[in-house]
Amino acid sequence: MTRHDRLDQGGEAGMSGLTAAPGGVLDLLRVAAVVLDGDGRIVLWSPEAEQLFGYRAADALGCRADRLLVHPEDRRSAVELFARVRAGDTWAGVFPVRHQDGRTLQVEFRTMGLRDVHGDAYALGLAADEGTVRRLETDLAVSGFLIKQSPVGLAVFDTELRWVRANPSLQQMNGLTEHEVRGRRIAEVLPGLDVAAMETAMRHVLESGEALLDQQSVGRTPADPDHDHAWSDSYYRLEDPSGRILGVAVSVIDVSKRHRAASEIAEARERLAVIADAGVRIGTTLDLRQTAQELADVTVPRLADLAAVDVLDAVVHREAMARVRTDGSARFRALAVAAGYPTEAVHAADPVGEIARYDPTRLITKCVRDAQPIFVPNVTEQDVRRIARDEAAAAVLHKEGVHSYLAAPLIARGSVLGTLSLHRTVNPRPFDEQDLTLACELAIRAALCIDNARLYGRERDAALTLQRSLLSQQPRDLDGLEIASRYLPAVSAAGGDWFDVLPLQDGRVGLVVGDVMGKGIHAAAIMGQLRTATRAFSQLDLDPVDLLRHLDEITLSLGESIATCLYAVCDPRTGRCELSTAGHLPPVLVHPGGDAELIEIPTGAPLGVGGVPFAAVDCELAEGALLALFTDGLVEKRHQSLDVGLHTLVQLLRRHHGSLERICDQVLAALHGAPDDDVALLLARLRAPSGPDGDGGHGAGVPRKVDR
Repeated sequence: MTRHDRLDQGGEAGMSGLTAAPGGVLDLLRVAAVVLDGDGRIVLWSPEAEQLFGYRAADALGCRADRLLVHPEDRRSAVELFARVRAGDTWAGVFPVRHQDGRTLQVEFRTMGLRDVHGDAYALGLAADEGTVRRLETDLAVSGFLIKQSPVGLAVFDTELRWVRANPSLQQMNGLTEHEVRGRRIAEVLPGLDVAAMETAMRHVLESGEALLDQQSVGRTPADPDHDHAWSDSYYRLEDPSGRILGVAVSVIDVSKRHRAASEIAEARERLAVIADAGVRIGTTLDLRQTAQELADVTVPRLADLAAVDVLDAVVHREAMARVRTDGSARFRALAVAAGYPTEAVHAADPVGEIARYDPTRLITKCVRDAQPIFVPNVTEQDVRRIARDEAAAAVLHKEGVHSYLAAPLIARGSVLGTLSLHRTVNPRPFDEQDLTLACELAIRAALCIDNARLYGRERDAALTLQRSLLSQQPRDLDGLEIASRYLPAVSAAGGDWFDVLPLQDGRVGLVVGDVMGKGIHAAAIMGQLRTATRAFSQLDLDPVDLLRHLDEITLSLGESIATCLYAVCDPRTGRCELSTAGHLPPVLVHPGGDAELIEIPTGAPLGVGGVPFAAVDCELAEGALLALFTDGLVEKRHQSLDVGLHTLVQLLRRHHGSLERICDQVLAALHGAPDDDVALLLARLRAPSGPDGDGGHGAGVPRKVDR
């Protein structure tokens, strides 16, 4: 309800633009009105006069005022004052009046002369209790003083949310005078504030009468247009003594220091959380690209809107690193890009996996050349050209609103490996010194992981090269046996898996598969020695049990080394096959009809344990029978029982037919894409020998144990 459409309390519509509702200062004072004629008799008497003096109108009208209202000792003074007023003077002051009950009242008077149309003189007296007047004056003086002197900003808004008052403290906070804001809405003078939230709060207070205390708001005012401030706002509904709603009062306290302190604490906690998160998420593997991607993912969107990790190309190739080339440029390989929000800016980053060459003027080149971070809190158009790889990328970055940039060098063991580049587009706050410190801390931690991945990769390459040089070449088919094999190194590091096919006397063939415990060059070296020893012992025509016993003794002399090994001697002419194992998994026998099973062999102790006897079993192989020897990397997976892998292998061999090369590929494709351990697979299928004794008609019998 506005001030133009209220109804008076009697229910009648007031005149346009007027209000008949009681309220205001006059109601507080209860001002009485009395009119005297020229003889000093009371001719008009208001209801307030009856309340103040105690006389009813019927008792007062027609009486001389000095005799009704004045004590005898004060009548002379009263008559003199009446004469002055009747003559046209005005008088104001305090005069003692006799109440109807006989007590004396100190009354504040305002008197003045009046004339009617006939020229007759009258005297008008407006009166109020002096104590009430003094209290009201004191209240007004105190409230005015408090409003002016209060360090708290105070504002008054009418029922249409237009500004009525603003005390000096609030004027200073806003940078606007009361004259500049009076009669206007907040949005018209302070658009940098959250106007919608403030007006919503005021409407709620107007409608409900419920005060809203300590409402937090953040924004900017003309007093400090370049910085955000925080305020605590409290809203109260204003009413007059009769309950009429006048508007809303707002008290405002600047809490920017407290807000900044709380923000700094929150930011410090967030930085610690990012560092803790980085410790968990970065370096989960020794894969170079995955480590770089983990670094980029940690930084967005908590630190940056766009992140890119680029390393010097020499790092990828594991070469000796030079920070820049002779012409001052640098060759980078992009390893990772991450964005906290959908943005075209990702297309301005170097494509992952590709090489990018940056000239000496580029900031990323300067970062690796000087081994120092680059910090550009407020990016200019010229800066964008030095950040991007070319003009097209610069245009994309500029379009997406990149306004702040920093690059931290990836330094590990004294070498610069590359850079972590961070951009802000959506986040309006520019990078600061704290952000730079955090980025450098993340870069240092990630650089060590990246360097570990690089060194581990170099060791893996060396181990793999050594292992492959020690492994036999692709085994050739022998008379009566069709042979196929596969070796697949582990993704993380090559180990000591090996296999071999050994021609023996009388047309027999030795089949070997083994696995040295451990990874890397040491395991490959042990494997090479055991393979050489196996080849040498096989030429002595030793049976499988004796050969494993000699290998066990050799392994004991190689230090703390343990290996598993399976050795089988097959005679293609007779179909007889003798097998013995030193802690190795049993082979799979696939019968000509397609049925498949694991050959039961006493497990035995691994090579290097010593003192444990070995046992062997014999089995008969029919023409077309397939024998599969393998290492545990083929069937063993994390979070899966070994029996599950063995069962899966048996089922695969039972289903697949055709050439051994095809079967090898099908088995590897089904069981492994990127193995955690080395995989060695050796397949041997019996076929009719070409010699005069081959008859090709062997029957497959049940394996029998051979005691040694």
